[in-house]
Amino acid sequence: MSIRFQADADLNFDIVKAVRRQEPAIGFASAADAGLRGVSDPEILERTALLNRVLVSHDRRTMLNHFRNRLAAGKSSPGLLIVSQDAPIGVVVEAIIVLWSASDPAELRDQAYHLPSLIRHVFPR
Repeated sequence: MSIRFQADADLNFDIVKAVRRQEPAIGFASAADAGLRGVSDPEILERTALLNRVLVSHDRRTMLNHFRNRLAAGKSSPGLLIVSQDAPIGVVVEAIIVLWSASDPAELRDQAYHLPSLIRHVFPR
C-alpha cells in the first residue's frame, strides 16, 4: 500500500499541484478536496486518521502540539509532515516524492517530520 497525503488548509496549493504533476500516482488530496477550510486542527488530524492519509502542513506553531496531544491520548495517526514556508517548492516536492517512493506507510505512523530536511520529532508515550 502506498502512502497517501492530505494537504492542510494552510499548505501552499502549488506544492500539491507540483506533486500531482510530477508523480500522478501519488494520492495527494487538497484541503478543498477534503473540505478542510475552517476545520480545527484536532478534527483535521481525526479526519486524516480515518482516511489513512499523512497530513502535510505549514502549521508548525499549533499542529505539532495537537499531534502530540493526539498521541498522548492513545490515538494513532498516519503521520505528519511539517513543511517550512521558506523552503523552495521544488525541494519540498522532491522530498515528498522521495518519501512516497522509498517509504512504507508504517514507517510514518505516529511520526512527525519536517520537510524538506526530514528531521523527526520524538514524542514520548
